[in-house]
Amino acid sequence: MPNDPSTQRAVPALGTSEQQPATASGRAQFCGLLPKSVDVVIPLLNESLGLEQFHQELSSVMESLKYPYRIIYVEDGSTDCTLEMLIRLAEKDPRVTVVELSRNFGHQAALSAGMDIAGADYLITMDGDGQHPPSLIPDLVSAVQRGYDMVLTRRMDQQEVPQAKQWTSRMFYRLLNLIGSTQLEPGGADFRLVSAQVAVALRSLPEHHRFLRGMVAWVGFRTTVVEFTPNKRISGSAKYSIRKMLGLAMDAVSSFSLVPLQMAMVLGALFLVVALTEVLYVSSIWLRGRGGELALGWVSLMFVLLFLGGAVLITLGIIGLYVGYIFQEVKRRPVFIIRAIHQFPTATSTGRPHSG
Repeated sequence: MPNDPSTQRAVPALGTSEQQPATASGRAQFCGLLPKSVDVVIPLLNESLGLEQFHQELSSVMESLKYPYRIIYVEDGSTDCTLEMLIRLAEKDPRVTVVELSRNFGHQAALSAGMDIAGADYLITMDGDGQHPPSLIPDLVSAVQRGYDMVLTRRMDQQEVPQAKQWTSRMFYRLLNLIGSTQLEPGGADFRLVSAQVAVALRSLPEHHRFLRGMVAWVGFRTTVVEFTPNKRISGSAKYSIRKMLGLAMDAVSSFSLVPLQMAMVLGALFLVVALTEVLYVSSIWLRGRGGELALGWVSLMFVLLFLGGAVLITLGIIGLYVGYIFQEVKRRPVFIIRAIHQFPTATSTGRPHSG
């Protein structure tokens, strides 16, 4: 579904302005004095049915930019013929690089793998199901040439997205912006353009549980936002199940907020106040010589025990979650493992083991 150009407009991000940064680098890029190259990173999982159409659309747009470019497809453990199709594309086009992961590491890890391979002046990340329109890329490049280090995108019209999913997405961003110190763009997507400097900063973040939208916001830099209307999916279905979305949400909250732990402390303090109030209440009854009435408090006692026990278990669960994340971080396992990097027209694919 082609996009109406009127829906694709650059708007300032939170805390930014449209004023062009007065830096030497920004002026030089705007005047075309610096060489430009673009790497496009696309993670793929079981996208064989729509891959050829997507590649044609993307290649056509990249050719129109007149910049040296490379398309980096990250094959994230597909079970269909996506890898075979990617290798055939790479055999025909030397500007295509195929990064084959050793197994399915997840969308965020696959994006990170492609970002580690990229080395151009500009880096674009996008999905390969067609919902991120390649036709928007010239707008992203135009925005970054005005001196911005990063161009984010924000989804606008999402008629095909269920209302329940839209509501939970809005609530997620509101909650994360409320409890976290890093402010995220509501409706944001993993469709973005960053400069080489931003890409280096993102590579320096070593965390195992990755939420790139939060990491991109955390590194800062001069940022603007381009709004777009998502296209229809070329084929297949959404790869983010409810379980994966919940996992991503947990990664986001635990990575960018300590509020759950602080809430557990507040909850403990409240129960301490309740306990002290109960002590004062019981003491007042004894002092008034009415201690016999306390035998009737079995119901209230059980209520307090059950309520307190539930609160303790919830608190321990929150603490355990953070301890589990710490345990996984200190093991320093790689976020992904690359089985092979296929590049042509070399005689054979490189097949170099790599991890990151």
